[in-house]
Amino acid sequence: MQLRKLENPVRSDLKAEPQMSDASNPIVTDGRAEVAFKPGAGFAALDHLYYRDPMKILFPRPMAGDLVTAVLVTTSGGMVGGDHLAFEGRVRAGASALFTAQAAEKIYRSAGPDCVMSVDLAAEDNGWLEWLPHETILFDQARLRRKTSVSVTGSGQVMAGEIMVFGRLARGEVFATGLARDAWDVSIDGRPVWRDALHLEGDVLRMLDHPASFDGARAAATAILVGQGAEDKLDIARDCLVRASDGLMETDVLCAATAMKGIVIARFMARDPMKLRRVYGAWWRQFRHETRGLPARLPRLWEI
Repeated sequence: MQLRKLENPVRSDLKAEPQMSDASNPIVTDGRAEVAFKPGAGFAALDHLYYRDPMKILFPRPMAGDLVTAVLVTTSGGMVGGDHLAFEGRVRAGASALFTAQAAEKIYRSAGPDCVMSVDLAAEDNGWLEWLPHETILFDQARLRRKTSVSVTGSGQVMAGEIMVFGRLARGEVFATGLARDAWDVSIDGRPVWRDALHLEGDVLRMLDHPASFDGARAAATAILVGQGAEDKLDIARDCLVRASDGLMETDVLCAATAMKGIVIARFMARDPMKLRRVYGAWWRQFRHETRGLPARLPRLWEI
């Protein structure tokens, strides 16, 4: 097992007084975390761990009958213009693990530079990987470029998702201008099976309110299941969506699922981010149970 930790909290071009910053010489973070699990006795065992500030990894005790869990922590409290964060999660052949985050990721207003976030997920033969972070909250005038890459080999499977909230709605703030680019790159055995990107830039509020676009939605989410034969789970995914929406009005959370060879894709959209989170979480619980036989529950950090 490899364990490495490197303290590297900031980057700055300042030659003097590095604790100070200004608009022309900003101090920005450059964090990275890597975790890999291999098969162990009863639970998956840690095979590789590396992180540098402001990112850290915690390992809470797994709930009975559930997967070993790695929790991603960003101690900086959010991202500002120019920040870079990268995460790599991997399960070796025959291993299973769940990766989540401690809290929602906040993207603050930028004076110009983009925040860049990359997520790389890989499941080897007969491996199972879940990526279930909390929502990403975009403040007004935030600028985010995120790319999630998913790689599966052999009979491995990855279940992954992301939620994006457009503004601090409790404060009456909407993500009106800025940049939100959220891209996915999915492959099986090295062959691309799905590439997708949401790109909102400039007058974002007009796009969010347009009836042919988001129609007033203030939150959106994507969840996928990747692996050989994943398309056969489409009916299960759709049934789980119906059950997850039980008790809500039909227009509260718009959701649907589709599939192509090797992947199931579920989409969610709502005016109320809390209702979307409720449906998304209920769907996730049920879908992991129906497809993998895992307990129909979320990580403890999702229940707070």
